[in-house]
Amino acid sequence: MANSFKEAVKNRRSMYGISDRSPVSDEQIKEIIDFTLTYVPSAFNSQSTRIVLLLHDNHKKLWEITKGILRKIIPGEAFNATEEKIDRSFASGYGTLLFYEDWSIIENLQRAYPAYKDNFPRWAEQTSAMHQFVAWTLLEDAGLGASLQHYNPLTDEALVEVWGIDRNWKLIAQMPFGTPVQPAGPKEVDALDKRVLVFK
Repeated sequence: MANSFKEAVKNRRSMYGISDRSPVSDEQIKEIIDFTLTYVPSAFNSQSTRIVLLLHDNHKKLWEITKGILRKIIPGEAFNATEEKIDRSFASGYGTLLFYEDWSIIENLQRAYPAYKDNFPRWAEQTSAMHQFVAWTLLEDAGLGASLQHYNPLTDEALVEVWGIDRNWKLIAQMPFGTPVQPAGPKEVDALDKRVLVFK
């Protein structure tokens, strides 16, 4: 990690202006995924998170599929704005990470620990969120900008058909990334004294 952990966390922002270039190799991007999956914790050490890396033509195909699905359900004029946003902010990037949770693992845990049955889906979401945050921060530290998107479940079936994704995997989020071509802009932070309680 080029920056300290605090610096890397501070620098991680939602980047919507990205290009189809990368300052690091595809192998280095894969190393970020491997690191994330190896060291990020999960409930009951379930290791239920799955990540699909789409690069180059596969990345472009994802967003063409997404637009094709949205075109069928969003009225004409409104779709134009949606298409522009996808083309300019997501499809324009270098790649996309798809974050999944393997629901077969969640269901096995529910059977093994029935007292916690209702909690496991919620814990899986939290597990996925931690993986998303670490991968996002490491991409930022590598010189890439990213954002987090949620076009699921609209696209789920199409992704199964195109890439043969296991049907037990539940899509949680999509993270398009690429070299930033414009800054994220200022970030407003609410007063911390209203968000933190300290008792000594």
